[in-house]
Amino acid sequence: MVSSSVLGFPRIGAKRELKKATEAYWSGKKSVEELLKVGKEIRETNWKLQKEAGVDIIPSNDFSFYDQVLDASLLFNVIPDRYTKYDLSEIDLYFAMARGLQRQATETSKKVDVTALEMVKWFDSNYHYVRPTFSKSTEFKLTGAKPVDQYLEAKALGIETRPVLIGPVSFLYLGKADKDSLDLEPISLLDKLLPVYVELLKKLAAVGVKSVQIDEPILVLDLPEKIHGAFQKAYKYFSEQKDIPEIVVASYFGTVVPNLAAIKGLPVAGFHVDLVRAPEQLNDVAAILSDKQVLSVGVVNGRNIWKNDFAKSTKIVEAAIAKLGADRVIVATSSSLLHTPVDLDNESKLTEEVKDSFSFAKQKLYEVTVIAKKVSGKDVAAAYEANAKSIAGRANSTKINNQAVQKRTAAITDKLATRAAPFTERLKEQIPVFKLPLFPTTTIGSFPQTKEIRVTRNKFQKGAISAQQYEDFINKQIEEAIKIQEDIGLDVLVEGEASRSDMVFFFAEQLDGYQFTENGWVQSYGSRYVRAPIIYGDVSRPKPMTLRETVYAQSLTTKPVKGMLTGPVTMLRWSFPRDDLDQKTQANQISLALRDEVSDLEAAGIKVIQVDEPALREGLPLRAGAERDDYYEWAAKAFRISTSSVANKTQIHSHFCYSDLDPNHIKALDADVVSIEFSKKDDANYIAEFKNYPNHIGLGLFDIHSPRIPSTEEFIEKIGKILESYPAEKFWVNPDCGLKTRGWPETIASLTHMVEAAKYYREKYAEKK
Repeated sequence: MVSSSVLGFPRIGAKRELKKATEAYWSGKKSVEELLKVGKEIRETNWKLQKEAGVDIIPSNDFSFYDQVLDASLLFNVIPDRYTKYDLSEIDLYFAMARGLQRQATETSKKVDVTALEMVKWFDSNYHYVRPTFSKSTEFKLTGAKPVDQYLEAKALGIETRPVLIGPVSFLYLGKADKDSLDLEPISLLDKLLPVYVELLKKLAAVGVKSVQIDEPILVLDLPEKIHGAFQKAYKYFSEQKDIPEIVVASYFGTVVPNLAAIKGLPVAGFHVDLVRAPEQLNDVAAILSDKQVLSVGVVNGRNIWKNDFAKSTKIVEAAIAKLGADRVIVATSSSLLHTPVDLDNESKLTEEVKDSFSFAKQKLYEVTVIAKKVSGKDVAAAYEANAKSIAGRANSTKINNQAVQKRTAAITDKLATRAAPFTERLKEQIPVFKLPLFPTTTIGSFPQTKEIRVTRNKFQKGAISAQQYEDFINKQIEEAIKIQEDIGLDVLVEGEASRSDMVFFFAEQLDGYQFTENGWVQSYGSRYVRAPIIYGDVSRPKPMTLRETVYAQSLTTKPVKGMLTGPVTMLRWSFPRDDLDQKTQANQISLALRDEVSDLEAAGIKVIQVDEPALREGLPLRAGAERDDYYEWAAKAFRISTSSVANKTQIHSHFCYSDLDPNHIKALDADVVSIEFSKKDDANYIAEFKNYPNHIGLGLFDIHSPRIPSTEEFIEKIGKILESYPAEKFWVNPDCGLKTRGWPETIASLTHMVEAAKYYREKYAEKK
């Protein structure tokens, strides 16, 4: 009989219970006991859902209060010294590593001022992990027993689970060296780390754990030969230990075939592979298995919300069974369901036709178990008949095809994606228009989304206030934002985005071709959840989206106000994309809609237009090759289609964050000014990579996800380090990202200090002349 398995379940709660509890704890409104209680309740609900759905292999230790990789850093004592000197409680130490901490001294505690660890994209997803930071002085040891505790917690409910651990090779490979150990290669620490893993595995076995899932997601990357050797060393070492559970090594988000040398012959119980993203790898992976190893086949999509095609998935599973036998095959989700909303049953506003196309995490439990039953010979004919009807209904839907959009997209040319002149010529025309000082200052776009803004927007959406009342309210917010920026002394202003709930959702709501959920929240990082819109059909723009607010803001000041748009690749990547149309075509459809918006803004007198692409790196295929080269070309072209209609004197900006960026890829966008998250990188080598970037750039100077307020002196020091290797005439001064999650007092203080530092360097460079 074929078993069913889930690699991980969303930990946010069906109604975002974790977000509410975590933020209440951070603000001092909930005790640590209350926070821990909410976490326990969510775990219990998740386990029971999976048990009731009939899932055979249920995960534990997939819950986290912030990030599963950060959990491992804390568990294995990968804690830089700067966090340990304050005598923080375990939970406060954890959150300090995640988001920084700044606290004044009291009679019972000392002053705390520490920045967060670096946060980067989890492979090509919109989830962000906290990068482990290693030092030559790192001393691995177990600082707790979270995997053991959560296994026992489920056991007490009568539910047997399989604990999930991030693998030792991936943990080290995804980390970085700390500032005091820049010549350290984290993988060199493997020999020191393995005994601590074994200690944990023995503790798990001692409480009854029979099998563990060890995630080694880097198996889908381009890996050097020495990393292949690290896999062989690590799992051979595990196999030599007594009294540890069986190990199933899991990969996802791509194919492991180029790294078969890393896993061939590994003495483990089996492997999991993602056959949604890379179905072609089945034959090669099956060929390297020993006679007893199992294969977990990921056929239910853990990354998207479309209903599974049972007929298609069953063929894949049956192919695996034909090669290995039913007793060696497990039907599974392709990855953790962390990346999908929790429950489609909570959606009441979708039409039945549209809703019938979707499957959220709870519904995917049903899909996994039904497919497992089918290939085990059980009668699920009614379920398969209903599924086939749903798949056919979507394919024939009139909501999907728009002939006018398809015709316009097919007519795209290279000329449409080319500015009228190169940057050097454009700059000559822009300088007399803007008359900006050296080290021009700006923000990335959004300002604090206060409770008043959220409440008023909610009233408008529910019809409790009129459109005119809402417009008057937004105008007042814009007026206040402009005044604050002028008082601070910023050079290029923004309207503040008070009318926008989310940088993707806001635009998607105004575009044809999208569908929306009420409770389709997915964790992006920590307590930051996104309600990703769904690209259901061909995309077009029926009317202007940002014109009124931007033009009104510009009417209030003589300084330039940026028009703020979200770029085509980010609109694509931060939505749930169609699975029946290639991503290049979807991006091009969106880019044409944005091109119309850019043209309208320019015609209305807006001379600076920022088209943000924070997901640009996220969309990059994980391996080098033709697919990646093609992505470089079409992603950059989609951006240029959006922006290339403007005159030379109109300045195009863009923004990127929380990724390891390639200057050549950014160069291909041909934006006049780009801003990049930098505050948590603080790496001279990273600056050097952009030294020869031809256009202007702003390296983000403070972490907008932390309540911490940098001092003027700190900004001066940071800018000084940048200027050691980066030309002053090209350098803009700005935060890491938008400020919507911050409060006004800390926002004003941080920006004031930032502007003071810019003025310091203007005076300093003026003296040199």
